[in-house]
Amino acid sequence: MKIAVIAGAGPAGLTAAYELLKRTDVRPIVCEATDVIGGIAQTYNYKGNRIDLGGHRFFSKSRRIMQWWFAILPLQGKPSADTAEKKHEIDYAAEAIVEYLCGACAPTPGPSSGGGGKAQVKMPAPDPEKDDQVMLQRPRLSRIYHRRHFFPYPIAITLGVALRLGIFNTFLIGLSYIKARIFKRKDETYLDAFFINRFGRRLYETFFRDYTEKVWGIPCGQIRADWGAQRVQGLSLRRAVVHAVKDLLSSDFKKAQQERETTLITRFYYPKYGPGQMWETVAGQIRQCGGEVRMRTRVSGVHLTDGRVTSVTLENTQTGAEETLPCDFFFSSMPIKHLAGMMTPHPPSRVVEVAEGLPYRDFITIGLLLKKLHVQDGRHVDATVPDNWIYIQEFGVKVGRVQIFNNWSPYLVKDRKNTVWIGLEYFVNEGGDLWIKPDQELIAFGIGEMEKIHFLKSEDVIDACVLRIPKAYPAYFGSYDQLHVVREYVQQIPNLYLIGRNGMHRYNNQDHSMLTAMTAVDNIVAGRTDSSNVWEVNLEMVYHETKS
Repeated sequence: MKIAVIAGAGPAGLTAAYELLKRTDVRPIVCEATDVIGGIAQTYNYKGNRIDLGGHRFFSKSRRIMQWWFAILPLQGKPSADTAEKKHEIDYAAEAIVEYLCGACAPTPGPSSGGGGKAQVKMPAPDPEKDDQVMLQRPRLSRIYHRRHFFPYPIAITLGVALRLGIFNTFLIGLSYIKARIFKRKDETYLDAFFINRFGRRLYETFFRDYTEKVWGIPCGQIRADWGAQRVQGLSLRRAVVHAVKDLLSSDFKKAQQERETTLITRFYYPKYGPGQMWETVAGQIRQCGGEVRMRTRVSGVHLTDGRVTSVTLENTQTGAEETLPCDFFFSSMPIKHLAGMMTPHPPSRVVEVAEGLPYRDFITIGLLLKKLHVQDGRHVDATVPDNWIYIQEFGVKVGRVQIFNNWSPYLVKDRKNTVWIGLEYFVNEGGDLWIKPDQELIAFGIGEMEKIHFLKSEDVIDACVLRIPKAYPAYFGSYDQLHVVREYVQQIPNLYLIGRNGMHRYNNQDHSMLTAMTAVDNIVAGRTDSSNVWEVNLEMVYHETKS
């Protein structure tokens, strides 16, 4: 039997393993250096309160991905715990067809089940109040918090927005945009020019510059525009103004204004217990159906013979024990700089140099359990907010986003009726000032920042925890503009597949990471040795948050 070693048990690595078992006779061995399934798409359980690192909506423009998810966790058929009180409108499913990799992981075979191989079971759509294996449908709302006011994300030009910004300021934003259009920057290599050309300098400095520099830790003038093109493609102030004028001419002005502030998808799907539930379910099926998922196992060496990967060295991160494992295929979702440093014979010096120069941004989440929020919005104060997450654009604080886990799923919060469970997100550098702060100091720092921007009161904090995630975001600076050097080298190795966010050093969403893994397996099934199509995933795809 052929063997595929897969580095990383995140969405890309586990998708690759699942697809190999489903469609080939290749046996996958997934190696995860930590003790957590799901990578950055894990769900961390703190005393019954669950944290979704970064927030993972299950929505994709790819039908293949949507069907894949629903075959594992079917859509809800009954209301969830908060549906009635929050007046959610849900499209319930009547029945579900759940797919299992093999009969071993399926429940008692029914009349529609398969034989010893892949099994499909038809059942009534699950009730989230009774069943755990279920995908919820959730309303989506994310806004910008700026100067004690909420603004739509992405920014839309409406009467309400103009009033919150100030009419004179809005007028100056318009003049700034006109100037940017007349004196358009020809070179859009970097983010500052990219944003200014589309929004004008004044709006860029209000809503884009500080937050983007908070995320990446360097000025926008040093960040490649690729990231901006991927995240805000199709958006511009001109388009926002055109829509605003159409609203003014609309027979139902109020309704048109409300719709304009909802420019992204309005609903998404979400596992009952967070994204980690999806990947823990997938890992369980892989193990039951002939594959392996080895925890605390790090790939420490990748060995080539005659231009092909022939074996890997695996290290137990607890004991330090090593073993060399022959393999027919190798999938890597580890950071490119790690891969290049462990390959023998060593790649050309230029490849290693580029790989070593690829930077990352690290991530901290401070979980705060509260009696209630205390959010100032204009002249009133709210004890709760409906947002899934909020972009913090306030000056003088380092917090970048705030997740409201109650609004992702009521089942993420142990006592949802009496507590609010939030996550403060900080984009940092490993080893930096925030990273090395002791947990209690970091918690006090986070609470102080949220009090400063009038978002909560310290006396309402019941409990807290800290999570640190290294290399969460591949960055678009450093040697990123030379990434093609690495790509051209690895494409010469026919049984090596770089997949996922860190594996390709690309800010992929979860669905795009999965598609890179699926495409790699497609190539194995088809006998294709050219992996260029894996690298084409997400290059020209429509950003999945925008409406069709």
